[in-house]
Amino acid sequence: MYPEELVKPMRDDLASAGFEELYTGEAVENVLKREGTTLLVVNSVCGCAAANARPAAKMSLQNDKKPDHLVTVFAGVDTEAVNTAREHMVPFPPSSPSMALFKNGELVHMIERHHIEGRPAEMIAENLVEAYNEHC
Repeated sequence: MYPEELVKPMRDDLASAGFEELYTGEAVENVLKREGTTLLVVNSVCGCAAANARPAAKMSLQNDKKPDHLVTVFAGVDTEAVNTAREHMVPFPPSSPSMALFKNGELVHMIERHHIEGRPAEMIAENLVEAYNEHC
């Protein structure tokens, strides 16, 4: 578990862009029951989250079509919420950071860590935008 003072700026990065922070498994379940599309970002303290994942998630929201709901869980901190989120991301193995787009609770698009590491934020954002244009 990471200390809250370490992760607070990383949480705030997504929260300031409109992402709702989820701390419990119940909160994740409730969000995924909502109608419409939901982008769920598994946030992380790693460098690729800071340089690639969070900037990409925020950049992708400049698109005309975007998810109805934006949520985030924090790997290594919000264990119950992360584990519940990952149950909904099967068959993809656990990875953080990662991003999942759900439509009416069903996983329709997934970006795993290996799609994030070493790729510019713009490329990841473009991947998300294509998913938004198809599913949102």
